[in-house]
Amino acid sequence: MLLLVTPPFVQLNTPYPATPVLKGFLKEKGFDVAQLDLSIDCILEMFSSAGLRKLFDFAKGKKCSANAHKIIQNKNEYIRHIDAVIAFLQGRDSTFAYSINNGILPEAKRFNIQQDLEWHFGTDGIHDKAKFLATLFIEDIGDFITECVDARFGFSRYAEQTGLNAGSFQSILKELKVDTPVTGIMCDLLDKSIKKYQPEIIGFTIPFPGNLLMALKSAAYIKQHYPEIKIVIGGGFVNTELRNLKETELLKLVDFVCLDDGELCLLKLVNFIKNRKGTLAQTFKLEQGKVVYVNDAIEKDFAHKEIGTSDYEGLDMKNYISASETTNAMHNLWSDGRWNKMALAHGCYWHQCAFCDVTLDYIKRYSVADAEVLCNRIETIIKQTGQRGFHFVDEAASPVVLRKLADEIIRRKLSLSWWTNIRFEKAFTSELCELLAASGCIAVSGGLEVASDHLLTKMEKGVSIADVVKATAAFQASGIMVHAYLMYGFPTQTAQETIDSLEIVRQLFNHKLLQSAFWHRFTMTIHSPVGLDPKKYGVERLAIDENAFAQNNCEHVDKTGCDHSKFGKGLVKALYNFMHDNGLDFDLQEWFEFNVPRTKIPQKYVGGLLKK
Repeated sequence: MLLLVTPPFVQLNTPYPATPVLKGFLKEKGFDVAQLDLSIDCILEMFSSAGLRKLFDFAKGKKCSANAHKIIQNKNEYIRHIDAVIAFLQGRDSTFAYSINNGILPEAKRFNIQQDLEWHFGTDGIHDKAKFLATLFIEDIGDFITECVDARFGFSRYAEQTGLNAGSFQSILKELKVDTPVTGIMCDLLDKSIKKYQPEIIGFTIPFPGNLLMALKSAAYIKQHYPEIKIVIGGGFVNTELRNLKETELLKLVDFVCLDDGELCLLKLVNFIKNRKGTLAQTFKLEQGKVVYVNDAIEKDFAHKEIGTSDYEGLDMKNYISASETTNAMHNLWSDGRWNKMALAHGCYWHQCAFCDVTLDYIKRYSVADAEVLCNRIETIIKQTGQRGFHFVDEAASPVVLRKLADEIIRRKLSLSWWTNIRFEKAFTSELCELLAASGCIAVSGGLEVASDHLLTKMEKGVSIADVVKATAAFQASGIMVHAYLMYGFPTQTAQETIDSLEIVRQLFNHKLLQSAFWHRFTMTIHSPVGLDPKKYGVERLAIDENAFAQNNCEHVDKTGCDHSKFGKGLVKALYNFMHDNGLDFDLQEWFEFNVPRTKIPQKYVGGLLKK
């Protein structure tokens, strides 16, 4: 028996796709596989009347802020209502919306919002308003947990800074010695599942830095209590950060570290463990006290059409919690709704962006399945989960693939809602967007990045501002919402270019071409074109200290750009207001606490592109 585990914490509203994908593949190969979502299980244990009672008892007598003190003073009300609130957010009891809207819940800092909820939700948006208020309620509790119980806790992450700053494994070993009620809950739940399934092998997916510590905490628990069980880790964090692994202490906690796609790695590894011989694919293990990398399998990675259909057996979709973190409908898609996560293709069909890890397998190796195969998977997953919503999690879904998929969905008369990631390219015409909408597309997200033609060319994005405007206009006309990923701090980017980018973003929101967006600060990685050839992009990469554990992000010197750190707060503040239809007529200077250049972008720039 192989047990696949998602460690705490990832998003609350839907299963992370790694374990269902691997379970479906290995089950088709004849293996006995179970899966466990420790993330949602821990949340449900913590956010229950019994769980909250234990957390409040643990915090008794601790010094705390006025906000936390207020929550503790009202602990009986939080304990009283928590089960009903969670059931409401799970969709199990819609009637509780009326009580929530009548002010039955205790309120702390999160309720100090400056938004007119009556204006946002009106008199008919009873359920949506209640979901927003219920989310504030559990976020207040989350703030209490972070301050008084476990400072490392976050709803979609745990000890994220430990993972982000994992330069030395010694700091992680130190963190692993710290026990809290949160880690205790996780270990208890893990123990119950081990007793239930009696696995010979346990595999942990570590998709993000905020999963690293809990995965290793779980591994340490297994090594102590079930030393006969073999442990393997993989996932996004492993694939980007641990490619040059030499840290022996890690291989004392886990037995194997697998890179890139899990299908071939696990297939070979399970046979290797069971038969005590055979070949391995892209796997680190310990031999005679040293970390060795073994990749002696003659088989190639499986094509996307060969990986089979995700299997959700063992994951109860009714357990997941739909939260409404904002009044912005597009932004809420990441936290609201039980979306079946599925990839249309492996890798990125463009794979040229200078800031992206395009040298790694999950980006550079492009492989797609036919529309018929994809629709077969869609129909099977709907039968498994009972959910008709799909989030296609591709790096960027090809217009060609989306057209064929939409045609097949319509041909089969399937009724579903879906959204995905795209590139804002010319191929997204009005005709194509109308077809996508007819097939169930409700939203897309894409990289606008620096919103500067000069820098878009420099980063080899392959699109222009004109392309973005035309594509977003086509989506808008078809009723499809649009989210943009934005970047600041790209090599040689000046203060003028940053402000000009913000002005273009403002105009896009003003014309209703964007509904949502998010700013990212550029980070150089060792696997990206910028990291591999920094001189080409006008910067100097600083040497990285020798490190036996994680290696990915690297520092650089940008002698021609500006001090990008100053702009983050103002950019985020402006964007938050744009998303809520506020401040679109403000002078851009009002968003910053220091003097910024006046924009050189004409006020009717985007409007002019729309007319061309």
